[in-house]
Amino acid sequence: MNLIPPGETIGILGGGQLGRMIALAAANLGYRCHVYAPEPDAIAADVCAASTCADWADSAALERFMAACAVITYEFENVPVAALAGEGRMFPPVRALEVAQDRVHEKRFAEELGGRAAPWAAVDTAADFAAAVARIGMPGIVKTRRDGYDGKGQWRIMDAGAAAAFALPGAGLVYEGFVAFEHEFSVILVRGADGDVRFWDSADNAHRHGILARSTVPAPPAILAQVAEARGLARKVADALGYVGVLTLEFFATADGPVFNEMAPRVHNSGHWTIEGALTSQFENHVRAICGLPLGSTQLAARGVVMDNLIGDDAHDWPAILSDPANHLHLYGKAAVRPGRKMGHVTRLVL
Repeated sequence: MNLIPPGETIGILGGGQLGRMIALAAANLGYRCHVYAPEPDAIAADVCAASTCADWADSAALERFMAACAVITYEFENVPVAALAGEGRMFPPVRALEVAQDRVHEKRFAEELGGRAAPWAAVDTAADFAAAVARIGMPGIVKTRRDGYDGKGQWRIMDAGAAAAFALPGAGLVYEGFVAFEHEFSVILVRGADGDVRFWDSADNAHRHGILARSTVPAPPAILAQVAEARGLARKVADALGYVGVLTLEFFATADGPVFNEMAPRVHNSGHWTIEGALTSQFENHVRAICGLPLGSTQLAARGVVMDNLIGDDAHDWPAILSDPANHLHLYGKAAVRPGRKMGHVTRLVL
C-alpha cells in the first residue's frame, strides 16, 4: 500500500465511540476524517471534518463518501460487505469483515488455523437445535450468527425445561456449550502493511450482563500463562487475512488452555486503556497502520492500568470522578442515557 500523507482524509464507516476515538487519534497525526453513518446524531461526526448521514443501502451516497477519502476503515463489523467488495483502499480488508460477521464462519476460520472454540453447532431449525443440545449438552447459549454484540441476540439454555420451552427466533443461529473458565482476556495486535506485528499486553476482562465492565493490566498469572498460545492464533489470523490495522481476539482462560471466543476486526473496548496506559494507543497505531506509517511502541506506560466502562444509569458523577487526579475521564458525547449503553470510560494508571 502507498503512504497516505498527513492532510489527507480517512473515511470511517460507523459513527460510534470507536470511530470518535480513531478520529481524535488521526487529528493528532494531521489527518482529516469523514464519517459515514445512518444515525443523524452519530457521535463520531462531532470530531470529524466531514460527515455523511445515509443508509447503508444508499449506494450512491456510499460511492460519494469513498471517492472523498484517501483510505477507508470501519469502527464496527456490521457494515455491508457487498457494497465494499473490491475496494482496495479498505483497511482492515473486506475479507476480515466477511469472516467476523458470521459466527459460524468465524469459528471455522479459527479452528482451521489451529484455534480451539467452545463446542458449537449451526442452528436453523428446531431439529437442528434439538440435535445440538443432545450432542453438546447443557447449559449452553443460543446466539445469532450475525449482528449480536454486548450480550444482544443471546439466549441462555440452562436445563431441559428451558430447552423444551425455547422458541427459535428465526434461522441463522449457533448453539454453544458453556465453557468453564477462570478469566476472560483479549489479545489485541496491530499489523502493518509490511507484515510487522505488535501486541499490547492482554487485559483481564470482567463483564456484567454481557457487557465489558472493567479491563485490568497486568493480567493475573492464570491469563499470562496462556497469552503466548493465544497470540500465536491471533498472528495466524492476521497473516491469513493479509490484515492491516488493529485486530482483537477474545479468549477464555481455562484449565486446558485458551479457548477462542470471537474476533473483532477493529479497535476494541478492551483496548481503551491503551490511550493513557501504552506508549502508543490502539487508535493511533490503527491510523499509522492504515496510512502506511511506521508502527509505534505498544509497551506499557505505567506499572498497571485499570479501565472502567461507564454504562447506562451508572454514568455517573463526573466531578467526583475527576476529583481523583489519577483518573482520566473519556465521555463519548451521547445525549440519551439508556440501560446498557456505554456513555464513556475512565482509566486509572498505577504508577
